[in-house]
Amino acid sequence: MLLTPRGLRFAGRTLPCSIGRGGLSPNKVEGDGATPIGCHLVVGMLYRPDRMAPPTDWAEPIGPRDLWSDAADAEDYNQHVRAPYAGSHEALWRADPLYDLILVTDWNWPDAQSGRGSAIFLHQWRRPGHPTEGCIAFSRQDLHWLARLIVPGTRLVVPPLAH
Repeated sequence: MLLTPRGLRFAGRTLPCSIGRGGLSPNKVEGDGATPIGCHLVVGMLYRPDRMAPPTDWAEPIGPRDLWSDAADAEDYNQHVRAPYAGSHEALWRADPLYDLILVTDWNWPDAQSGRGSAIFLHQWRRPGHPTEGCIAFSRQDLHWLARLIVPGTRLVVPPLAH
């Protein structure tokens, strides 16, 4: 997968997408809203089983207690955690459909450096062109298409001049 100014190129298609409100950054910092530049790997796929069937056999279901730690000082920073969780976190089980399907990248994972950014996912967008907090977002249809084709370890290349 290659991020370009026109969208994400993969398997002969270019998928429109949104990036972080902070643009692209070679020096990602927690909370800056930037999408990190570099070569990343897809290391996981999470989905809401009450809203969709598993898109692949390696997708993992999430539930109401599933969270992602963004507590930079915590031992489990940038890790999938479960409630109750005292540290700062992001709920994976949301009222909106943004995280119905999540492709997890290896940005600052598994050995996270404090403050280098967390929860860099590929997920559904709010609407076309609406920026993310650092993730890459797609239409529901395109995200589901992508999820059916990728495998664990699929590369995501975000070059400096992609947007």
